[in-house]
Amino acid sequence: MDFKKSKASATIETLDVNQLAAGASNVYEAIVVCSKRANQIGVDIKQELSQKLEEFANYTDNLEEVFDNREQIEISRFYERLPKPTLMGLEEFLNGEVYFRNPEIDEFSTTSEPEK
Repeated sequence: MDFKKSKASATIETLDVNQLAAGASNVYEAIVVCSKRANQIGVDIKQELSQKLEEFANYTDNLEEVFDNREQIEISRFYERLPKPTLMGLEEFLNGEVYFRNPEIDEFSTTSEPEK
């Protein structure tokens, strides 16, 4: 997913619980799905940021020389302005862009056949 094109709001908004529960079998399942997706997004963003900042890494032990790199500062500011992973995950869930399944329900529904 391209996080730069995310249409998630950067501010917190109040949601209708019924709207959240409409995408899953109950509210708690919806919250778990949103939180797991938010964790995935957070890890992806952190890896991407770490890769970009790795270019600016200075491995010398000289504490007297501290360089302020404007490019590094701009990259950090961009990632700080992004919506939080929780809001991105919630937006994806509400738009129906998240695929999830419950293995317990799927297991019972596929193996439970009436006995003859």
